[in-house]
Amino acid sequence: MTREAWLDFLRVTACFLVMTVHATEPFYLGGDGTLVLSGADAFWVSVFEGLARCCVPLFVIASGYLQLPLKYPAGEFFRRRFVRVVVPMVIWTLVYAFAYGSPASSLKGLLLNFNYAAGHLWFVYMLLGLYLIMPVLSPWLEKVSRKELSLYLGLWVLTLCIPFVREAAGGMAPMIYAADGLPAPALFPLWGEASWNPFGLFYYLSGFVGYMLLGVYVKRFVPEGRLVRAVGWTLFLLGFILVCFGFMQRIMASGSFPVEGSVEVAVAWEAAIAFCGLPVALTALGLTLVYRSGSSSSGRSVPAGDGSLRQGFVYRHVVLPLSTAGYGMYLMHMLVLGPVSAWLRSTLGIGPDGLLGPVWTTPVEILATALISFPVVGLIAVIIRRIPRVGTWIMG
Repeated sequence: MTREAWLDFLRVTACFLVMTVHATEPFYLGGDGTLVLSGADAFWVSVFEGLARCCVPLFVIASGYLQLPLKYPAGEFFRRRFVRVVVPMVIWTLVYAFAYGSPASSLKGLLLNFNYAAGHLWFVYMLLGLYLIMPVLSPWLEKVSRKELSLYLGLWVLTLCIPFVREAAGGMAPMIYAADGLPAPALFPLWGEASWNPFGLFYYLSGFVGYMLLGVYVKRFVPEGRLVRAVGWTLFLLGFILVCFGFMQRIMASGSFPVEGSVEVAVAWEAAIAFCGLPVALTALGLTLVYRSGSSSSGRSVPAGDGSLRQGFVYRHVVLPLSTAGYGMYLMHMLVLGPVSAWLRSTLGIGPDGLLGPVWTTPVEILATALISFPVVGLIAVIIRRIPRVGTWIMG
């Protein structure tokens, strides 16, 4: 049996990129909600967002590639997903409820949404929604032609431009807040959307389901090889430029620093780096093609029993355990990354007053936060997951 090891490398990379994104956020989310201290900070925040923002789409592409079409009945699929995804989510949701803020108010809020103090848990709700639709899509995907799937993906690509159309038509959207302070923009209505109908023309073709279908398309219809790898690098570079300069342009629009404001300002900036926006989609597809079309020496395909090669050893003893524990790493990483980030910023300083100077303090702190947090989180997750009986219930 041969395991497609490139997917394990991709998922481990996505885990690291998630931590990079969260290591970057304190350098534009601060003060009253938004705070960028200098032009150098604006540059580095934009660069790291451009490199790492594709992290969540990569997880969804990998899920679609692996899961679809379904290999077993819907009931069995949901049972497996419940044990692997829902139970760990509940456990770590409770951990965050007690770790951050008032447990009573946090637990009460959990009846309606995730704990805002552990905002990264939004991903799990999105993933569960995709799992619910997988049995419906699976029969169609078993027999869909390349032309037909390409048509639907083409329509999905159009929806990736909708955030920019909304902004061009309606300007900055006003913000609404949940009881716990969770912000969300009140979107400008388009193509059938109204107060009595939030489900517009492209609603059912938009969002993360497109990344799931993209994973299926790559598996069935995209060849491997150097040409595809070159295309992948080109797409990634193009997406990186669009994300980086789009985000930087918004931050620097005021023309002076520091840039301060409420959280609405940062939310408006993030429209340029939306997970379901075209720039981020280009980086996600590009990186997927690069990993899948890598040479065999990078460990793209590793027979299950092969440990003879040096690459096979690294894969089996480092990459594979981290990939297997990747979901648990995602769930728990903020418990480590938050304190590491705070310690580095208090030790090295921030912005123009940083110990490493106004240019290099911020990138060093972002990289150090991710590089310290990643192995610590990975080691803890792998160890916990290997605990007999209960490990998989905790880490997935």
